[in-house]
Amino acid sequence: MTNIEDAVIARLKTHGQNFEILVDCEKAIAYKQGNAELSDALVSDAIYKDTKKGEQASESDLKEIFGSEDVNQISEKIIKDGEIQLTTEYRTKLRESKKKEVIDLIVRNAMDPKTGLPHPPQRIENAMNEAGIKIDEFKNAESQIKDIVKGMTSVLPISYELKRVAFTVPAEFTGASYAVFKRYGTILKEDWQNDGSLVVQVEVPAGLQNKLFDDINHLTQGRIESQVIEKKE
Repeated sequence: MTNIEDAVIARLKTHGQNFEILVDCEKAIAYKQGNAELSDALVSDAIYKDTKKGEQASESDLKEIFGSEDVNQISEKIIKDGEIQLTTEYRTKLRESKKKEVIDLIVRNAMDPKTGLPHPPQRIENAMNEAGIKIDEFKNAESQIKDIVKGMTSVLPISYELKRVAFTVPAEFTGASYAVFKRYGTILKEDWQNDGSLVVQVEVPAGLQNKLFDDINHLTQGRIESQVIEKKE
């Protein structure tokens, strides 16, 4: 169990009142995400009005607002519906993890417009550092990509776009082709024809488009039809 000195506050404001508990930061977040037990997250069995002052919530307030005096039941609601104070160490860990996720997405989805090839991860990271790019650890990586790439253009030639491509695959190649499509992109739509052939729409990162075309043409011996039907910046 986490020492009480290392615990953080989980707080829920409801019905005009404040309720707090002491928790282990990482384990409380893991519990909130369904990846840990409540007993692992709790550092004490007290429900506070103000943790710093040591002021505990009254049984009457707990009963009135939560309909129960059960510490576990109330703690569960506080963690799941409230806010968890994050330690500096955890914020740093979260930010580094999100940064890696962002870099992986950029490598996969962006390209050097001069060569048509993806930039390597270290070059992306160096450009982000040089451009002073800030990662928001609380936003998903996908929602940040567009602004991050835009901020990098001053120090690195880079183009970010997704392309939607339609393919018509002969029947004898559908199984193997399907695996290739899933490896390079996202299958958005598929339509199996009466003759066993497959018409499929795939959203593929611009940086991987040529590689996909090369592999799928090699697999089908050039007997595949393709058409770029849309691109998204």
